[in-house]
Amino acid sequence: MRGQILLAAALLLAAPAAAQLIKDRPALTLAGARIITDAAQAEADKRGLKVTIVVVDPAGVPIALRRMDDAPLPGPEIATGKAQTAARFGNPTAVFEQRLQKEGQLRYLTFPGAMIASEGGVPIKRDGKTVGAVGVSGATSQEDGLIAAAGVASLEAELAKAK
Repeated sequence: MRGQILLAAALLLAAPAAAQLIKDRPALTLAGARIITDAAQAEADKRGLKVTIVVVDPAGVPIALRRMDDAPLPGPEIATGKAQTAARFGNPTAVFEQRLQKEGQLRYLTFPGAMIASEGGVPIKRDGKTVGAVGVSGATSQEDGLIAAAGVASLEAELAKAK
């Protein structure tokens, strides 16, 4: 009996330490991804552009992909790469495009795995943490960036309403 009491006490004392081994993280949902793709498509429509929009989680795994009618065929792969780059690095891909244009910054072209250093990938942040990213492809890199930013802004507006 005494052994069982000691074991129970040890487990109770260990519980708070064990709870710190796993962190709670905000997660982007499919509903959130739809808000982004809807707003991004509306921005592309307003500009008369045909693009592909991809939303990924922080690991770069796709949550949603929307390819508008008549969007360029390589769009899904490029938009996914932009979104993955923004999610994994927590920075807009425009940052890497700008760095590439400076002398001595070509190391970004040799990064292992998928990395797209072209504007159009924007991270999605919540409480300072990257919860995903959106990537857009099909127009100029600057237009892709504006469309992606419109999607993120729409999600941020919905989150602000919910507070």
